[in-house]
Amino acid sequence: MNFKFKYVIAVVALAIFASSCGHDYNDTGVEYAPNMYYPVGYEPYRQIEANPLNPMGLNMRLPVAGTVSRANYDTQFGSGDSAKVDLMMYNIPRDSIGIAERTLTNPVPLNEKTLGEGKVLYERYCQHCHGAGGAGDGTVGAVYKGVPNYKALELNDGHVFHVITHGKGRMWPHGSQVDPEERWKIVHYVQQLQKQ
Repeated sequence: MNFKFKYVIAVVALAIFASSCGHDYNDTGVEYAPNMYYPVGYEPYRQIEANPLNPMGLNMRLPVAGTVSRANYDTQFGSGDSAKVDLMMYNIPRDSIGIAERTLTNPVPLNEKTLGEGKVLYERYCQHCHGAGGAGDGTVGAVYKGVPNYKALELNDGHVFHVITHGKGRMWPHGSQVDPEERWKIVHYVQQLQKQ
């Protein structure tokens, strides 16, 4: 009986082995853990089973009518007239500072209010390295060597904006902390420091 049992096991194993080989090379076979093949969380553009509540079976819906894209800012600059100013159509690569110097100009008008706001932003984000007067003598700048003196440099709008956005040398980028309008206000204040 022992010999017959081994014979039956061998025939069953051979049958399983022979039936597992197919001619379709794209067939992945039986999935023992489907959550390893398909995401458990909802995917925005596809799902294993179509979402019956949304059009086209997708999980992500179209934006609500009247949604303002992130690239445009509705701003009101002290003059009383509201203008739609495109402050973030900015896709200059981080290593192309020369292009930024040649093409970018400050769209935020220069006035006392803008300079005041630029000073507050400068004190919040820049003064610890660059110092109160822009001489590179801030408390962090004393330890973190290589901070430039603004008074010794002539930097135009595009250069300063690009460096704030992407960083340069040992300066880290601040594009994620400071929105584009605030960056342009800081540019005005930095240029005021250069003139002093």
